[in-house]
Amino acid sequence: MAKVILLNGSAHAHGCTATALDEMIKVFQEEGIETELIQVGNKDIRGCISCGTCSAKGKCVFDDLVNEVAPKFEEADGLVVGSPVYYASPNGNILSFLDRLFYSTSFSKQMKVGAAVVSCRRGGNTATFDVLNKYF
Repeated sequence: MAKVILLNGSAHAHGCTATALDEMIKVFQEEGIETELIQVGNKDIRGCISCGTCSAKGKCVFDDLVNEVAPKFEEADGLVVGSPVYYASPNGNILSFLDRLFYSTSFSKQMKVGAAVVSCRRGGNTATFDVLNKYF
Protein backbone atom coordinates (compact mmCIF):
# COMPACT_ATOMS: atom_id res chain seq x y z
CA MET A 1 0.00 0.00 0.00
CA ALA A 2 1.25 3.47 -0.86
CA LYS A 3 1.94 5.88 1.97
CA VAL A 4 2.01 9.68 2.02
CA ILE A 5 3.33 11.87 4.82
CA LEU A 6 1.70 15.27 5.21
CA LEU A 7 3.54 18.01 7.10
CA ASN A 8 1.57 20.85 8.66
CA GLY A 9 3.89 23.85 8.76
CA SER A 10 1.33 26.06 10.47
CA ALA A 11 1.63 26.94 14.13
CA HIS A 12 -2.12 26.24 14.34
CA ALA A 13 -2.82 22.51 14.36
CA HIS A 14 -6.48 23.09 13.39
CA GLY A 15 -6.21 26.18 11.19
CA CYS A 16 -6.61 26.83 7.47
CA THR A 17 -3.53 24.85 6.44
CA ALA A 18 -4.74 21.86 8.46
CA THR A 19 -8.14 22.10 6.77
CA ALA A 20 -6.51 21.94 3.33
CA LEU A 21 -4.36 18.98 4.39
CA ASP A 22 -7.42 17.21 5.84
CA GLU A 23 -9.12 17.51 2.44
CA MET A 24 -6.09 15.89 0.82
CA ILE A 25 -6.13 13.11 3.40
CA LYS A 26 -9.76 12.33 2.50
CA VAL A 27 -8.85 11.98 -1.18
CA PHE A 28 -5.80 9.82 -0.44
CA GLN A 29 -7.80 7.53 1.85
CA GLU A 30 -10.57 7.17 -0.75
CA GLU A 31 -7.86 5.86 -3.08
CA GLY A 32 -6.56 3.41 -0.47
CA ILE A 33 -3.42 5.41 0.26
CA GLU A 34 -2.16 5.36 3.84
CA THR A 35 -1.52 8.80 5.33
CA GLU A 36 0.24 10.28 8.33
CA LEU A 37 -0.17 13.92 9.33
CA ILE A 38 2.76 15.41 11.25
CA GLN A 39 2.52 18.77 13.00
CA VAL A 40 5.71 20.79 12.44
CA GLY A 41 4.82 24.48 12.61
CA ASN A 42 4.44 24.72 16.37
CA LYS A 43 7.51 22.65 17.26
CA ASP A 44 10.90 23.97 18.33
CA ILE A 45 12.88 23.34 15.12
CA ARG A 46 16.35 24.82 14.73
CA GLY A 47 17.95 25.61 11.42
CA CYS A 48 20.90 23.71 9.99
CA ILE A 49 24.27 24.82 11.38
CA SER A 50 26.29 23.04 8.69
CA CYS A 51 28.25 21.02 11.26
CA GLY A 52 28.55 17.90 9.08
CA THR A 53 27.32 15.49 11.76
CA CYS A 54 24.65 14.14 9.42
CA SER A 55 27.33 13.16 6.90
CA ALA A 56 29.41 11.42 9.56
CA LYS A 57 26.64 9.77 11.61
CA GLY A 58 23.70 9.54 9.21
CA LYS A 59 21.39 11.77 11.23
CA CYS A 60 21.14 15.37 12.34
CA VAL A 61 23.03 16.55 15.41
CA PHE A 62 19.78 18.00 16.79
CA ASP A 63 17.77 15.06 18.10
CA ASP A 64 14.29 16.40 17.43
CA LEU A 65 11.35 15.87 15.10
CA VAL A 66 13.59 15.82 12.01
CA ASN A 67 15.31 12.62 13.16
CA GLU A 68 11.93 11.09 14.06
CA VAL A 69 10.44 11.80 10.64
CA ALA A 70 13.51 10.88 8.53
CA PRO A 71 12.95 7.08 8.61
CA LYS A 72 9.23 7.58 7.92
CA PHE A 73 10.11 9.79 4.96
CA GLU A 74 12.46 7.15 3.61
CA GLU A 75 9.67 4.55 3.68
CA ALA A 76 6.95 6.85 2.32
CA ASP A 77 6.03 7.12 -1.34
CA GLY A 78 5.05 10.77 -1.18
CA LEU A 79 5.33 13.96 0.82
CA VAL A 80 2.87 16.85 1.05
CA VAL A 81 4.06 20.05 2.69
CA GLY A 82 1.53 22.59 3.90
CA SER A 83 2.34 26.08 5.12
CA PRO A 84 0.69 29.41 5.73
CA VAL A 85 2.14 32.44 3.98
CA TYR A 86 4.30 34.65 6.20
CA TYR A 87 5.50 37.71 4.28
CA ALA A 88 5.55 35.88 0.93
CA SER A 89 7.37 32.88 2.40
CA PRO A 90 6.59 29.63 4.23
CA ASN A 91 6.66 29.44 8.01
CA GLY A 92 10.29 29.48 9.20
CA ASN A 93 9.84 26.24 11.15
CA ILE A 94 8.83 24.28 8.06
CA LEU A 95 11.76 25.71 6.10
CA SER A 96 14.26 24.74 8.80
CA PHE A 97 12.60 21.33 9.08
CA LEU A 98 12.76 20.67 5.33
CA ASP A 99 16.34 21.93 4.99
CA ARG A 100 17.51 19.56 7.68
CA LEU A 101 15.30 16.65 6.59
CA PHE A 102 16.46 16.74 2.98
CA TYR A 103 20.11 17.44 3.78
CA SER A 104 20.54 14.93 6.61
CA THR A 105 19.03 11.96 4.77
CA SER A 106 21.17 10.10 2.27
CA PHE A 107 18.52 7.94 0.54
CA SER A 108 17.41 8.80 -3.00
CA LYS A 109 14.36 11.01 -3.18
CA GLN A 110 14.21 10.81 -6.97
CA MET A 111 11.07 8.66 -7.24
CA LYS A 112 9.14 10.23 -4.35
CA VAL A 113 6.08 12.25 -5.22
CA GLY A 114 5.91 15.71 -3.68
CA ALA A 115 3.30 18.43 -3.42
CA ALA A 116 2.90 21.75 -1.66
CA VAL A 117 -0.19 23.40 -0.20
CA VAL A 118 -0.24 27.01 0.93
CA SER A 119 -2.89 29.06 2.66
CA CYS A 120 -2.97 32.83 2.67
CA ARG A 121 -5.18 35.79 3.30
CA ARG A 122 -3.80 38.15 0.70
CA GLY A 123 -0.75 37.87 -1.53
CA GLY A 124 2.46 35.91 -1.39
CA ASN A 125 0.99 32.53 -2.21
CA THR A 126 2.88 32.04 -5.48
CA ALA A 127 6.21 32.96 -3.89
CA THR A 128 5.55 30.58 -0.98
CA PHE A 129 4.44 27.81 -3.33
CA ASP A 130 7.61 28.31 -5.39
CA VAL A 131 9.87 28.02 -2.32
CA LEU A 132 8.23 24.77 -1.19
CA ASN A 133 8.25 23.24 -4.67
CA LYS A 134 12.01 23.67 -4.91
CA TYR A 135 12.37 20.78 -2.45
CA PHE A 136 10.77 18.49 -5.03
